[in-house]
Amino acid sequence: MQTIQMRPIGWVHNTVAEKKDHSWGNELSTIQLEPAYLSGLMGLDAFSHAIIVTYLHKAAYQPEKHLQRRPQNREDMPLTGIFAQRAKDRPNPIGLTAVQIVAVNEDSFTVKGLDAVDGTPVLDIKPYYPVYDRRDAQVPEWVERLMAEYF
Repeated sequence: MQTIQMRPIGWVHNTVAEKKDHSWGNELSTIQLEPAYLSGLMGLDAFSHAIIVTYLHKAAYQPEKHLQRRPQNREDMPLTGIFAQRAKDRPNPIGLTAVQIVAVNEDSFTVKGLDAVDGTPVLDIKPYYPVYDRRDAQVPEWVERLMAEYF
């Protein structure tokens, strides 16, 4: 199997110390960029939203436990495979979240609704383009119940 190496371009800073499964909607996070990438923030302030790609460094994937499971380990959720969920404990612990941009500074920016704990490495930042990112998508009924308190 091929190995892929990545380096963080920045780090998440917020008050969330432990992983959680709900109430991310009002969380404010600052993303502090590595100095080599600071000029890459130019123009981001013209966007209202961005997609943040993170490395979920506190994830602990165990195939026997996570390959098939009930989302958030809730009994009212169906048994599904890891690729039918947005669970944090996955074969490659990559997080992907669309967030609201609150402020852009010279060396960092602040976002609202990022579901990442303090110290999470940031792999990439992409501006939210509705033409690419918004879709008229269908999800199973249980997803609405699962996400009721997430954001």
